Amino acid sequence: MTCIGFLSVAPVVEESMAPYVADAVAALEEFDVEYETTPMGTVIEAEDSAELFAAAHAAHEAVGAQSDRVETFLKIDDKRGVDQRASEKVSRVEEELGREARSGGSDDGD
Repeated sequence: MTCIGFLSVAPVVEESMAPYVADAVAALEEFDVEYETTPMGTVIEAEDSAELFAAAHAAHEAVGAQSDRVETFLKIDDKRGVDQRASEKVSRVEEELGREARSGGSDDGD
């Protein structure tokens, strides 16, 4: 996969955005993309920018179906001619650091 995107889709609402974000993430399942949801957005990997744009548009529309106002941010790294996964990009940073690219502590909420 050569096209990596960072997608953030959010309704402009006062209540929790979790149900809206869940709908956006569910919409990605209809496309030939891989994704990982983080607290601030979703990393999407696709073979090309057309598939990435289509998936992002579907996520935007899924949230828009429930909200009068939707804000969408899409950042794309379309590294043509190189087949590189998002995880490989993180691994390279970790190699340079000599450790994981995260602060100490545990993932269990402590």
